[in-house]
Amino acid sequence: MIPILFKLGPFRIGSYGLMLAIAFLVTGWLLNKEFRRKNISGDWVYTIMTTAAISGIIGARLYFILENLSDFFRDPLAMIFTGEGLTWYGGFIGGLAAVVWIIRKIPAPALVVADLIAPLLLLGYGIGRIGCLLAGDGDYGPPTDLPWGMAFPNGLVPTQVPVHPTPIYETLLSLAFFFILWRLRNKVKTTGLMLSGMLVLYGIERFVSEFWRLTPKVLWGWMSMAQILSVIFIGAGAFYGWRRIALAKTQAVSRD
Repeated sequence: MIPILFKLGPFRIGSYGLMLAIAFLVTGWLLNKEFRRKNISGDWVYTIMTTAAISGIIGARLYFILENLSDFFRDPLAMIFTGEGLTWYGGFIGGLAAVVWIIRKIPAPALVVADLIAPLLLLGYGIGRIGCLLAGDGDYGPPTDLPWGMAFPNGLVPTQVPVHPTPIYETLLSLAFFFILWRLRNKVKTTGLMLSGMLVLYGIERFVSEFWRLTPKVLWGWMSMAQILSVIFIGAGAFYGWRRIALAKTQAVSRD
């Protein structure tokens, strides 16, 4: 793997950061096209992407601190300002919260905007996971003798034995779920269903992939914290989708 692509004086350009940048560029470009399709000013795309990036970094750091509270209490400044420990789940939650806050300010129905953004969150997540693979940052799974097992001798968290390349699993699942929602975006007429679908599919993706991660198990001896949050995402998304469908049916009956 190639954690550091090249150096420019004191600055190091890492593969993880590069893939994050590509994720933001690709999703921003597609979001701009979607906004134009719905006659929404593309100027809001820059605001959304910038706010999501900053909030995502903050959320990733906070999630990492919560997972390592004992280390935080021993050396708070080191935990806050270290360049390591940016967890994807915390970044996702932080970025999602920022997006929800921003779309309420856009002069367009909030749920319409949320539905446009929802599939792109899965796309950006899938692209970003490629950065985890290239950096070898420890997101891989347990040792395996399967043909696609990979070693990460030069990774940020090196391993000499072949392990499950879990970031590849996550990328494939995320991209598959993205394409499902992307194909449905013009067919689904009930607003809010794309958002609920994203929550459910993202929760499923992370819940499944966690079985091939080395994250600590905190419940019943087999569930990680990420899986607990995944269940919450799945339940919240399913409940919200059911509510949106029920409301749409009620409105249709009242019009008749």
